[in-house]
Amino acid sequence: MSILLVTSSPRGAASHSTRIATELAEKLLAADPSNTLVVRDLVANPLPHIDADYSTGIYTPAESRTPRQAEVVGVSDAALDELFAADTIILATGFINFGISSTLKSWVDHVARSGKTFSYGEGGPKGLVTGKKVYVVLASGGIYSEGAAVQMDHAIPYLRSVLGFIGMTDVEVIRIEGVGMGPDAVNAALAKATAKVDAVVAATAGTGNVAAAA
Repeated sequence: MSILLVTSSPRGAASHSTRIATELAEKLLAADPSNTLVVRDLVANPLPHIDADYSTGIYTPAESRTPRQAEVVGVSDAALDELFAADTIILATGFINFGISSTLKSWVDHVARSGKTFSYGEGGPKGLVTGKKVYVVLASGGIYSEGAAVQMDHAIPYLRSVLGFIGMTDVEVIRIEGVGMGPDAVNAALAKATAKVDAVVAATAGTGNVAAAA
């Protein structure tokens, strides 16, 4: 199994989403020696925001692209290659202004490409990235999975929509909630998320996709 881990929190080593997502990736990796892991750190190596060269370059034949168009399309192609090669995708983000990080949004913009990850036909749009399992690890200072603040969560609904649009409908969410509510809340949130990670790994092993860890 090939695992793609995409991290995007600007908090570096202090990031709860990066910590839990990395823990999930490493435990899935350890569960089966044949598994492989590719890490894309969008903070250390952010993807450029899409611009005029990108938006024209993706519709220009490769031999006719300008050097700048070739460069930015090449960046997108590399992200696409990683995505298609992976069986499991882990996306980690903090909850920033009620949505995902801008670095993760740029990644989405580079992998959501007409003719590559989705197409249009008589029946409407069709996602072309199929057969993948996606885990979204989201850290938030407050509680947004329930209660009055649910309507302010634009991160998970957006990711489910855009991932589903390009064909990835098997999406599981691991939340790390309430980390802005004090040390006890942080510890509780991390413990709950780690338990969810362990349950995911155990369930994956149970399906036969990953051998049971020794």
